[in-house]
Amino acid sequence: MKKIVTYFVKGLLIFVPIALTVFLLFWVFTTLDSMVNKIIPFFDIPGIGILLTILIITAVGFLATNFLGKKLFYLIDRIFTSLPLVKLLYSAFKDILEAFAGDKKSFDKPVIVSIGPGTSAKIVGFITRDSLENLGLKDYVAVYMPQSYNFAGNVLLFPKEAVQPLNIDSSQAMAFIVSGGLSGGST
Repeated sequence: MKKIVTYFVKGLLIFVPIALTVFLLFWVFTTLDSMVNKIIPFFDIPGIGILLTILIITAVGFLATNFLGKKLFYLIDRIFTSLPLVKLLYSAFKDILEAFAGDKKSFDKPVIVSIGPGTSAKIVGFITRDSLENLGLKDYVAVYMPQSYNFAGNVLLFPKEAVQPLNIDSSQAMAFIVSGGLSGGST
């Protein structure tokens, strides 16, 4: 009986992440298909929503690389950043995407930070700004601390001497933090 319980637990540990991932992807894809089929009823082809999404994103990327497209997206950017509530949402989404995948990758300096004097506790994060002189904090840096199992985080300001660079890849550091320390930290 003990062996059957062991098999069940091992199976659970393998099956649940796979099943949840497949379910989530299936849900996203069927939702996109449903939305496209409601907008364009004659496109009642399974998978068309995913295909159209990929094509639209690729077309936007193509347009953004030529002169007219750059001007168009610059105009859209100016409009979105001039509208009060839209500016807040648009800028936040744009900055997050740029930080992870754009030309201005911000999470490329993983660090470990001593929380305070007299404690051996440490925290892992990413330097997002090397100088805070504009805030009157000459010898401080801004460190972003992503939260585990979440898309949120905090920016904390630390004295430079409390921050040490980590000699690991940024993706490993992010995986370590987001997984709650379960993956990514070792080489």
